[in-house]
Amino acid sequence: MKLILESDILILRETEPTDLEFVCSLELDEENEPFIIPWPEEIHEKAIKSTDSFHLMIIDRKSMRPVGYIIIAGLNSAHSSLELVRITINDKGMGYGKETFRLIKNWVFMKNNSNRLWLDVKVNNERAINLYKKQGFVVEGTLRECIKNYAGFESLHIMSILKSEYMNNK
Repeated sequence: MKLILESDILILRETEPTDLEFVCSLELDEENEPFIIPWPEEIHEKAIKSTDSFHLMIIDRKSMRPVGYIIIAGLNSAHSSLELVRITINDKGMGYGKETFRLIKNWVFMKNNSNRLWLDVKVNNERAINLYKKQGFVVEGTLRECIKNYAGFESLHIMSILKSEYMNNK
């Protein structure tokens, strides 16, 4: 199934192998890298080919240049619960994240008829946590010190939004 989501501001289209250089460079950007676990190109290739996920490029409609990407997984789940695996935006503060969430939540809850959209986020990623809260996500719990890195251990918040919450705030 091909997926393209559009608004006046953005186009979300499926990622192609030629996009992976941009995707990987975005993950290694000094502003993004502390908040994600960068994947090698091979893992992104698997996500692109998977029937259980959508790996989408976020394109600025006016300039037609990529500004980020998003990965949604769990398409084959019987539980009607999708995971926002990753969203990474290059140009911060331009409203791209907010608009991407508007498009994705509409697709998840209205087109795909899912009941839940969830994600995990590093507890020190305050910018992302604030965006997610503004988008209706709530913190369900914390996975304490579950990621080991060069500096020690990091914790993750699990956040989600339910279809009923989306519908009440639409």
